[in-house]
Amino acid sequence: MSKTDIKRGDEVVIIAGADKGKRGEILTYDRDAERVTIKGLNLVKRHLKRTQEGTGGITEKEAPIHRSNVMLGSLWDARRAKKPAKKAAK
Repeated sequence: MSKTDIKRGDEVVIIAGADKGKRGEILTYDRDAERVTIKGLNLVKRHLKRTQEGTGGITEKEAPIHRSNVMLGSLWDARRAKKPAKKAAK
């Protein structure tokens, strides 16, 4: 387990995958599977069957992502501040 462990409610940045660089708040954290669900990110489509109570359809919901693919927002900002700006190529 890392020294700076994440927990529910923390603001994190996704550092790998399709949503790389996006920020969000942790909704759930499964310590056994080491997976986190981030509010509004890593959306997947789910097809719901029509029922008597309601209509079916296609909905989007957050899917879990492995904790190694996220970093605390404060650490991300500190790391970005340390790096010097890249010079533009001529």
